[in-house]
Amino acid sequence: MDNAVTRKHPSATARTETPYLTADERAAKGRTLRDSVPRLSQAGWKAQPDRPDPVELLIASNEGRMMELIPIRFGRMSASPFAFYRGAAALMAADLSTTPASGIRVQACGDAHLMNFGGFATPERNVIFDINDLDETLPAPFEWDLKRLAASAVIAAHYLELPHSDTSRVATDLVREYRERMHDYAGMRALDVWYDRIDLQKYEDRSGDPAVVAAARKRLAERIEAERRKTVPDFLYPKLVSQEGVRPRIKDEPPLIFHPTEEQAPGIESGYAEAISSYRESLAEHVRVLFDRFHFVDLAIKVVGVGSVGTMCAVGLFMAADNDPLFLQVKEARASVLEPYAGKSLHANHGQRVIAGQRIMQSASDVFLGWTRGKNGRDFYLRQLRDMKMSAVIEDWDTGMLRQYARMCAHALARAHARSGDAAMMAGYMGSGQTFDDAITEFASEYSSQNRRDYREFLHAIREGRIDATIDD
Repeated sequence: MDNAVTRKHPSATARTETPYLTADERAAKGRTLRDSVPRLSQAGWKAQPDRPDPVELLIASNEGRMMELIPIRFGRMSASPFAFYRGAAALMAADLSTTPASGIRVQACGDAHLMNFGGFATPERNVIFDINDLDETLPAPFEWDLKRLAASAVIAAHYLELPHSDTSRVATDLVREYRERMHDYAGMRALDVWYDRIDLQKYEDRSGDPAVVAAARKRLAERIEAERRKTVPDFLYPKLVSQEGVRPRIKDEPPLIFHPTEEQAPGIESGYAEAISSYRESLAEHVRVLFDRFHFVDLAIKVVGVGSVGTMCAVGLFMAADNDPLFLQVKEARASVLEPYAGKSLHANHGQRVIAGQRIMQSASDVFLGWTRGKNGRDFYLRQLRDMKMSAVIEDWDTGMLRQYARMCAHALARAHARSGDAAMMAGYMGSGQTFDDAITEFASEYSSQNRRDYREFLHAIREGRIDATIDD
């Protein structure tokens, strides 16, 4: 494949290079892509003879991480095949690069599994549902995100020990929802697509069982109210901060929260003045007016997630007054796992890459989103630590709840892809029947088996002492 094509951002083509085509004409172009990449070719999964050793690839992905935290990363991944899948985005990126792709590119999430979607508050204080982790975002084939999401639904169904007959239904529901939503977006005006959002408090599942929908709505209302309480400073500040003399300080809870050394985070002596100044410049002018009310007080490393463990993630405390805190999450942004297969980012700073991707894919983003670079050359992006952020807790779900949630994720992914890609072309390629749905479902089912095999190899490597794993509380 021509690198000049693969490395082009989906929105980077000059206007004069693209003649005007109606939605029907673009859909027809999508249908013609089936001649070279039949939809049935998307079905199934077979590992290539030269497939990288999964354990070696995961070990290689530790390069540049904080080595003392790697055992926690691997310990979290060892909990189940579902947890392993969450931490193995680099492995699946390599696998996806060997699968057929229609040639339609979008701003891709890069790590579109079920747990990377959730609810959060918009600047207007509405609660929406969207992709909430875009660390790996990069322009790439739209099928890659959809295949990763569908496979995660199958793996989640196995994790929940749902009846075997239900696992395929969950994946098929998911793909059908994505395809049908893309057809909807194909017929919408461009601005209407851009302004569309999934309001959690008004969400209607058009395919769901009314009883399941009612139960989900009740649980959701309770969850939103709980998160509203947790977001207020009176809850968060005493949970994370202790008063040491006249100066507040983030509480140490090693090994998951601790203050870094100068070697780990150069800039302590200056209060990270250069990095904060650079971050400030990345903010919109009106946000700088608000940010300037706050003054840096403290910063501590905070271990988060599964795949992010070992990267330099921290929480920064800023104060405008004695009872007026702002907590910013500082996350290291490394090269996307898609980069070796989809082309390098157009952005010199990977923090900027992440934020550009968020603003393209999310219907609303945190007002404090910004990026910077540390003295150690690491790239970072910043956002509020908690702004009514809600992630799924799936452990007690039945088939109905998982199916509904999977459809919500598919809807959010279709909306995100329609913002940067050509919805009409994607809809034309996928078609109006079940051919595409069945193909992706077959891939998801077979890839879940591959994930189980990789997980067993991973556990074997732990038992042999080839890698260290620590189970944290």
